[in-house]
Amino acid sequence: MTEMPRTITLPPMASGKPNPYSVALEQLDRAAKVCGLSPAIREILSQPKNEIITNFPVRMDNGEYKMFKGYRVQHSNILGPYKGGIRYHEDVALDEVKALASWMTYKCALHDIPFGGGKGGIKFTPRQHSQAELERITRRFTHALGSNIGPEYDIPAPDVGTNGQIMVWMMDTYMNVVGFMDKNANRRVVTGKTVASGGSLGRESATGQGVVHCIVEWARDRRFDLNGSTFTVQGFGNVGSNAAKILARTGASLIAAGDWKGYILNGDGINAYKLADYVGKTGSVVGYPSSRPITRDEFFATPADVFIPAALELEIGVAEAKALNVRLIVEGANGPTETAAEPILREKNIDLIPDILANSGGVVVSYYEWLQNKRSERWDLEEVEERLAKRMKRTYLQVSEYAAAKKCEWRVAAMCIALDRVGKAYAERGIFP
Repeated sequence: MTEMPRTITLPPMASGKPNPYSVALEQLDRAAKVCGLSPAIREILSQPKNEIITNFPVRMDNGEYKMFKGYRVQHSNILGPYKGGIRYHEDVALDEVKALASWMTYKCALHDIPFGGGKGGIKFTPRQHSQAELERITRRFTHALGSNIGPEYDIPAPDVGTNGQIMVWMMDTYMNVVGFMDKNANRRVVTGKTVASGGSLGRESATGQGVVHCIVEWARDRRFDLNGSTFTVQGFGNVGSNAAKILARTGASLIAAGDWKGYILNGDGINAYKLADYVGKTGSVVGYPSSRPITRDEFFATPADVFIPAALELEIGVAEAKALNVRLIVEGANGPTETAAEPILREKNIDLIPDILANSGGVVVSYYEWLQNKRSERWDLEEVEERLAKRMKRTYLQVSEYAAAKKCEWRVAAMCIALDRVGKAYAERGIFP
């Protein structure tokens, strides 16, 4: 049998964090050994099919022109069109986008959704720009991508720093450069749109809703009562805020939260709805009334039942893993845990529900939005949420049973289920010509 290729360690990022694509490849290798993935398919999955980098000029409000660098990485389309978010952040880099695109491949395959994996982004700080500048940046980037995206080829969605309005600008730009007769058939070129412009009810809260479905299923399995339990959230954007609001309905209490600006604590509980409104007005949790500021180190050492990392990747390193005093980590963010931190968490008996399962509610409802656009339908919120709940619970059970049968950690189990599906497709279709 051919020997499995060895993972190449890539240089760390400018931030000093490990290279996220190294982490993605290490996860691929660990799972490949457990599920017996063929070395040939592992080799194919070790690199994306396409890496698109575009540099484009945009006119600023003061009349000056500024150059921006945008990325779109298309990892695999063996199971369907490329699918994945667009990120606006100052730290966007090629290896980060490659990692995120590969995780999208496995996330879609895990849920048996007929999409592949892709990811994109622009390297800049969106909060430093006006709404008018954000619109021009978005439209210019979409135009620069041109035929590299399409409703049956590559379908972007929101991610860090982007939202439904940005998706509508992308959609409108794309629709206006394709054939006039096909214009409205191209609404599904993006998902995560506003409802008025063709989005799906329930899409905005879907990722947070999926996180909570996983927590509820975990609690049921462990006979753990969420009513009266405590949780902490890192990152209070779309995923973190919606997860906190939905989890609060179970009787669980948010006691600490943090974001790029700082961290806050209130042991008696923080109202997740009021905090979300405050963040919507101020852009950060910092300064929220009825809370006190704490350091990042104090945040990670705060005792709680559940921790939801919902910020950027690789926020849980060795030091954070040693400090954590929780029963469960549910990865609302993509790739928030460094490889070196995972053995420490296992030693401490901290359960971990991996990102490709925990935060997959977003892509599940994106698929439903795409279907609604394709069929010219509008589903009721109850139907969307019922379909999401059924799929999340079914996949959770599959991962749980696989982990028990193979006696492996949940991340490996989730990856193995995904790799089995991708591997079968490659084995049946072969490599042409």
